[in-house]
Amino acid sequence: QGWQYQHQYYYQFLEDKGIQPSMSRKGNSPDNGMMESFFGILKSEMFYGYEKMFHSLEQLEQAIVDYIDYYNNKLIKVKLKGRISVQYRTKSFV
Repeated sequence: QGWQYQHQYYYQFLEDKGIQPSMSRKGNSPDNGMMESFFGILKSEMFYGYEKMFHSLEQLEQAIVDYIDYYNNKLIKVKLKGRISVQYRTKSFV
């Protein structure tokens, strides 16, 4: 519900990427629960305590890209039965 997500620039950016935004009413979080959880994990594992290591926005952006790759392609998760996220998601397609 943040004002930044309501700007035309943001909507145009999403449209250019083929993404359809979804915003629920205030106080109702089913639209972003998974992402909020992921952002919390990302911040606690790769940002908090490491803030001073990033000397530019580009370094921070690359660290985020690297973490997302690690999270999806290398991190083994117990709750996914010992699989990485990509293996778990593609299992249903096989």
